[in-house]
Amino acid sequence: MYRIVEWIKKNKLTAVLLLIIVIYLLRNSLFGQGYYPPTLMNEAQYGSDVGLSQGSMKASLPFQIPNPMTGGGSSAIPAQDRMVVKNSNLSLMVKDVVPVQKAIIDKAVELGGYMVSSNVSNPQDAASATVTVRVPANRLTDTLDYFRGLAVKVVSENLDGVDINDQYSDNEAQLAILNTTKKKFEEILDKATQVQDILTVQREIVNLQTQIDQIKGQQKYYEQDANFTKVTVYLSTDELGLPYTPSDSWRPAVVFKEAVRSMLLSMQKLGNLVIWLMVYAVIWVPVVLIIFIYKKRKSSSSL
Repeated sequence: MYRIVEWIKKNKLTAVLLLIIVIYLLRNSLFGQGYYPPTLMNEAQYGSDVGLSQGSMKASLPFQIPNPMTGGGSSAIPAQDRMVVKNSNLSLMVKDVVPVQKAIIDKAVELGGYMVSSNVSNPQDAASATVTVRVPANRLTDTLDYFRGLAVKVVSENLDGVDINDQYSDNEAQLAILNTTKKKFEEILDKATQVQDILTVQREIVNLQTQIDQIKGQQKYYEQDANFTKVTVYLSTDELGLPYTPSDSWRPAVVFKEAVRSMLLSMQKLGNLVIWLMVYAVIWVPVVLIIFIYKKRKSSSSL
């Protein structure tokens, strides 16, 4: 022992370095095997915002909050049970826009869904429309099959999903903590006798209830999004009128249709002009006759 002390006195720097290495190795061996300090474990497992005992908090939660150091939680939930928000977009070329638009809305209602928005542009010419509906997620396949059947051609289609299970689980954990905290404050309120204490506790309860209502509203929104898939359908009688550009941008059939449409529009304008002239004939015909007669008399008198 005396020799060790003497060696340490002579080799202070080396002794300090050895001590640091030993501490480092011991710490890694403890924490690498899943050991966590009690304070850190309590905060990760039961939350640090509320001063409650471990047993009380654990009993109040409907499930165990995943420990961020050990993993688990929502990642262990089976794929079929996860909450996924799905959105689908379809671009359909149809013969007649308005009847198809109505059929889409009627089908969504029939399946238990509802219309979100609907608009039609230029219904008398090359009509186009955008219809957004929500349908039950478990009827999405039937819905898309029906919508495709209404089209002359399915120009484009896509389906995407967003996993919201983590956000939903986090909100559930927050709700459990907030409800437990509110219950504790209610117990304190029952025992409070001073007016200032009563007002303070009531203010905290109101604040907690506001947070609870906000999170519940968000949970309801998540559930609605997950249970009802949003489907947006773009309709047009012309493929170029859809939010998609075909690979062959020059198509004689489309040019022919546009030329016929332009000719009909010109004839319509000409017909409108003729109708206006006929209606105003009671004014311009007498004027023309008077001018004609006046010029004829003037030419006769000059002779």
